[in-house]
Formats: sequence, C-alpha cells, structure tokens
Amino acid sequence: MSADSGKHFFKQAGWLVAANLGCGLFMFAVHPIAATMEAAEYGVFQTLLKLFILLGIPAAGLQAVLALQTATAKEPVAQADLAATVRSLLWSMSALWLVMFLAGWAASDVICETLKIGNPKALLATLGLGLTTLWLPILRGVLQGRQDFAGLGWTLVIDGIGRFGMVVVLVLLLGGQAASGMSASLFSQFVAVALAWYATREVRAVPGGTFVWRPWLARVVPLTLGLGAVIFIGAADTLFVQSQFDRELTRLYGAGVIVGFGLSQFTLPLASVMFPKIAGGAGNGQDAALRHTLLGTLALGGAVAAVCSMKPTWPLRIVYFRNPDELLPAAPLVPWFVWSILGLVLANVLVQNLLARERFAIVPWLVIIAAGFAGGLWWVQPKLTGLEPMVAFGLVVKVLAVACVALLGTAIFFTWGRDGGPKSKVQESKA
Repeated sequence: MSADSGKHFFKQAGWLVAANLGCGLFMFAVHPIAATMEAAEYGVFQTLLKLFILLGIPAAGLQAVLALQTATAKEPVAQADLAATVRSLLWSMSALWLVMFLAGWAASDVICETLKIGNPKALLATLGLGLTTLWLPILRGVLQGRQDFAGLGWTLVIDGIGRFGMVVVLVLLLGGQAASGMSASLFSQFVAVALAWYATREVRAVPGGTFVWRPWLARVVPLTLGLGAVIFIGAADTLFVQSQFDRELTRLYGAGVIVGFGLSQFTLPLASVMFPKIAGGAGNGQDAALRHTLLGTLALGGAVAAVCSMKPTWPLRIVYFRNPDELLPAAPLVPWFVWSILGLVLANVLVQNLLARERFAIVPWLVIIAAGFAGGLWWVQPKLTGLEPMVAFGLVVKVLAVACVALLGTAIFFTWGRDGGPKSKVQESKA
C-alpha cells in the first residue's frame, strides 16, 4: 500500500472514528441523564442495553458477509445476486425476530424475575429492538462493502443523536425510567434503519438475481459464530451481575462497563474500514490495511487505557457529572475494564482480518473461549456470596480480563503463529 493509500485509509478511518466518537459522545450523554432514574432502574437500563446487543448475535456475521459480497460484486450478475441476497435476508431476519419476540413475550415473567426488571414494558421495548439490530447489520454491511463510509458513519451519528434526544424528553423532562430509556433506543434505531435503507436503495433496486442459501450459509455461519463469540464476551458479564446482585448496586458495575464502552468507540471503527479492503484486496494491500488498523487501534486505545488507569475517577466524573459521588466507588474497576476492552478490540481486529480472508480455523476456538467465559462466571458464582459488592465485582471483571487475554492470544496465534503470516485462503490453497 502506497503512502497516498495509507493517507486515504486514515482519512476514511478518521471519519468513522469521528462518527463513532460523535455517536459515543451522545451515548455517553445519555448516562448522566439516565443516572437520574431510580438506582435500581438505572441498573436495569444498563443491563437491557447489553441484552439488546446479545439479541443481535444471530446477525453478527451478516455485516461482515454482506460487506464481503458487496466489495466483490463488480459485475452486473453479481450485483443482481447481491440485491436478491439483501432482500431475502431482510425478510428472513424479520421472521426470526418475530419468533424471538414471541418467545421473549411468552417467557417475560421469568426474564423479568431473573434480571429484576420492575416494568415489563422495558423488556418489550428491548425485544422490539431485536428487529433493528437484525436489520442494521445487513444494510450497514452493504454500505461498508461499497466503502460508503459517509453513509455508514451517519447511521451511527443519527443513532446517538436520536437516543440522546429522546432520553432527554422521556427521562429528564417526563421522569421516565428504564422502559422510557429503552423506548428512546428503539426510536433512534428505527431512524438509523431509515437512513441506511435510503442509502442502500440503489443496491436493493437491482432487479433479478438469485440467492443460493447453501454456499452463503457456509460463509455466514463461521462468521456468525466467530463474531458472536466476541460479542458474547463483551456483553454477558453485565447480565450475569444483574442476575446475581441487589439491583440497587449493579449500576456500579455498569459504570465501569460504560467506561470500557467508551474506549471501544475510539477503536472499533478502524476494523470497519479494514474489513472490505482485506476482503476485496490482495497481497500487500491486505497486509498494509491490517497493519494500519492494528497501529491505529493500539495507539488510540492504549492512550485512553493509560489515562484511565492513571486517573480512574476522571472518566466517571465526565460521564456522571450530574452525580459523580454516587458512582465514584466504581473507580477500582476502571483499569480492569479499559485494559480488558483494549484486548477485546485488538482481538476483534485480528479476528475480522482472519474472517475477511475466509480463514475459519479460529472459529471453534473462539466458541470454546466464549463457553469458557460462561463457565468462568458459573464457577465464581458461589464465591460471590458473602463478599463485599466491590470485591465481588472485581472478581467478575477479572474473569472478563482472562477471557479477553485468551481471545487476543488465540487471535495472534492464528494470525501469525500457525503459518508465519496473514495469508488469504487463496494464497493458502496455492501454498
């Protein structure tokens, strides 16, 4: 990759970082307002945001696969097949969401009891978000594959602005609780879907084409399992904590989670720029895209993690400036969270690089690590009884840290350790 192409990469990445930063700032701005909810309701709100993320696991591979297919759809026949694929997936994900919604509705009493949700309407709003979280990866994947980073970035910014604006109205002005917060998220997601729908209209409008399920599933299943494992590791601990501790206290753990989320907003966009370049490129261009992404992620994420480690109260004071003293006890968790999440986002870069090259041998190991993370939470569960809340929270976040280190180590091994370099599947077949 030439110097000019490197500058172009960072120009594109810079816009996505700015878009994610804008989205993240508005998402952060939600929490000083949401923290004015009753303590228990704010903990529920934080937990339901993570449940919303987990609902998107069935679509975890869709953005990557659509980005890959879009990036390589150069001929008219391939473009027609892409349009047919997008249309079929939107219908299929709608059907899957309906099944998920009805199942969640039927089990709402059990779910509300386990996660200590006082108002079932909060759960229903979260289940409603399942539709947008299954649709957005499809539409964003098309934008990502076309390298339409302007459209992709605006879907992020609009999501953040919409959520913040509606939280101001529903929570701050009207005194709403967790159900209102999740309704605000539902509104912003539908606005983001509408924008992405408009931006992809030309792709979807191509007539004809066929969608052949079997070879497509052979590609999407490994991606869904691999990326789903990463998503699970980044979200499951919050639901575990909510189910195990007094709902008046869980917001302290959630405060540490929010700081880690902020770090990810600086770094995940770089992988979004990298994926279509690797999927649609070859040779030195692919390797340079990986190198730029790793260096950018490490520089941005490392700087944020270092500052948060030296001054762990700073991010809490910034996010919760309206009532910082109530959440400052979470400060000891902040260094653990930021370094864990840095490991997670670095692993995500390497995993996306491998999956973009269709090197799927890592996928079973990612699933094993995710299962091990769940097993680790189950193993520490009896040990939490009788511990001081912050000591118990520290034990949980250490389990998260171990999982993130295992994930990063595995991704490093499969990137460089197995065969000495990040070759593509095509290169491997010629070796």
